[in-house]
Amino acid sequence: MELDTRSVTSEPASPLKSPGEEKIEVISELSSSDWQSRDSGFFERGIKTLLSIRKSRRSLKKEKGKEDSGTRNAKRLLQTLRSYEENKPTICNSMEKIGEICEPIEAKPLSVMEINELIQKRQLLQAFASIKLMEDETISERDSEKYRDNPQELVRKSKDVDLLYNSITNAIKSIVEETLEDPTLQHTMLTSMVTLIALEEAAHSSTDSAARPGSDLLGRPRKWREQWREAVNESARKRVLKAPMASREQETWLDFHLHFLQEHLREDLLKIKSSVKKCYPEEYQVCDTYVGAFHNAIASHLQELSQGPLDFHELYTLLNWVANTYHSEFFLGHPELKPEVKTENLSLLLTPADWDKLKNDYIASAKEKIKSCFGNILRLEVTEKWEKEVHVQEEENLYHTSVSFDIQTIIGEHVKSSGAISGGLETKMLELCMAELLEFIPRFEQEFMAWSSAQDSPSFVPHLVAYINSFHELVSELETVFKVNTEELQKILAALTRNFTNIFLTKLRTKTQPLLKKILSKSWILATERPDSLASAVSQFSEHLQHMREPQGQDLLHEVHKYVVKEYVTQIIKPRWKMNRDTRQQVSRKMSQEAAIIHNALIDQGSKADWLLPVIYHIANIIGEKKKDKIKAYVKELCQDYPDIRKEHILAILALRVLGRARRAAILRQVCQAQKSSNRGKGSALFAEIDVPVICSCF
Repeated sequence: MELDTRSVTSEPASPLKSPGEEKIEVISELSSSDWQSRDSGFFERGIKTLLSIRKSRRSLKKEKGKEDSGTRNAKRLLQTLRSYEENKPTICNSMEKIGEICEPIEAKPLSVMEINELIQKRQLLQAFASIKLMEDETISERDSEKYRDNPQELVRKSKDVDLLYNSITNAIKSIVEETLEDPTLQHTMLTSMVTLIALEEAAHSSTDSAARPGSDLLGRPRKWREQWREAVNESARKRVLKAPMASREQETWLDFHLHFLQEHLREDLLKIKSSVKKCYPEEYQVCDTYVGAFHNAIASHLQELSQGPLDFHELYTLLNWVANTYHSEFFLGHPELKPEVKTENLSLLLTPADWDKLKNDYIASAKEKIKSCFGNILRLEVTEKWEKEVHVQEEENLYHTSVSFDIQTIIGEHVKSSGAISGGLETKMLELCMAELLEFIPRFEQEFMAWSSAQDSPSFVPHLVAYINSFHELVSELETVFKVNTEELQKILAALTRNFTNIFLTKLRTKTQPLLKKILSKSWILATERPDSLASAVSQFSEHLQHMREPQGQDLLHEVHKYVVKEYVTQIIKPRWKMNRDTRQQVSRKMSQEAAIIHNALIDQGSKADWLLPVIYHIANIIGEKKKDKIKAYVKELCQDYPDIRKEHILAILALRVLGRARRAAILRQVCQAQKSSNRGKGSALFAEIDVPVICSCF
């Protein structure tokens, strides 16, 4: 709605006095900045101001001996102001302070256009005085039924008053917005605005708030203090939205935006504390009002940001900013803002539902992030170590790889950062990391096995040892540092260790199989050199096991020792040509020599499987014994030391000798007796894993 320009000519000067003759005491637009002196007569001057607005009409009514409604209103206002002074309510405190900067200025009845020009020039006090004069005049004319025959004129003048008041309302909003926009704060403008609000509240304090027919809002309170609060809220909203925001294509756009948001708003709050606050009376609670406005504006802004698509880093940035930065010394908790800026009564920046959604999105995004990080560990192992056949590092006599440290670092960083946001988020993150680790280790195993199958690399065994060391170290560290239950992880690592052991033994079999096939061959029997080639081949593999953590190193070395003996015996009991006495004795000596070399090499490397030592000696004695009667004693010792031996194994061994059926039958009867008397415990099985040649399976 626009101002009616007809009011320019429809409002003549007072018929009793010329425009320049009447002096009305009002508060100066250019208020003094001296806050130290108090004017005890301010309330009297204030009421004179309001009474003088009705002066001409009152004089006319007094001549007729009547008291018009304007005078009655003025008396009521005088009583109200005096009552305020006695009881010292909030508005009285405000007006007392305003009284300290009062100066009388001239005011006259003005046209709508002239009043509007005053508003545009921000001469709001003078404009208000004129609008109030126009409002009281219109009310007086309405009460005297001047417009009984022309109600449209009353409506027009009422709308003019309403529009002028609305113009002042808009001016108040502009002043509030400019308070933070303008680097040079105009204190006089703010104090004038506060004075204006107080005068309006006093002027309309006893007016009925209900609108009367045909008069619109005449005489009703304008609630400019509420408008001021709304203007503060709108100003805060605009200041929040004004924070620079880079393109979302940039990786750190949200970090950049939140950084500038806290920097700019912190400067605003410092300005409010140091400069703006002193322009207002205490009851305005300026700092609290602005902090609340900024808080609500930021909350709304963050709620909008949280609804958009955010990646892992952006979700963490937002969570961390809300949980830690917002109340920290970098923003609301800045030392220079204390004690005026209070944060203990602020509501949550995000609703519980939005906060939970952010955390859930963060965990969901972290799942892919952690999977990717673990994948990078595997990729680097393949490209930087396996393919380049890099030598494994050694620390404290143990083969070492960074895999365990890298995994712990990834878990530690994610758990720590999540814990800084909330304890619940820390727990969820740790659970997620463990779940991803349980999936990663089998994936790592598959890649390593595929590489070992495709490559015959000399670095294979050191890497295998290093990985077993690393993964078992990881279990210990997770239990110690993160206090997690590693039961499932230990099951997976036990399977991995078994599989790695099988790979190791497969590689060992490949290296030793040609040598094992030579056992009991003519070339082997007739060879004169030391029979240590098999032991050398085994040692090349088993020596790396000395660099493995215990007990894994001892367990694997035991498996190697057992494998070599088992494969050796397997080759011995295979069907051979018949050997004469000299050949059998030569074979017996060579077997004993080779057994000693193999056992000594493995024992020297740390094997404690001494229970494997006698088996080759027993068989060598059976083969080389000249007296057939003594063979029975050797078989008995063999059965006692290895109770899992079967008669098929005995027959295969005896087949290397030329013995009659009756003698073989007598020896076999001893097998059952020896097995019954043996008390060797579980874990000593050897022959149970040795296949018996088909040709010897039948007696």
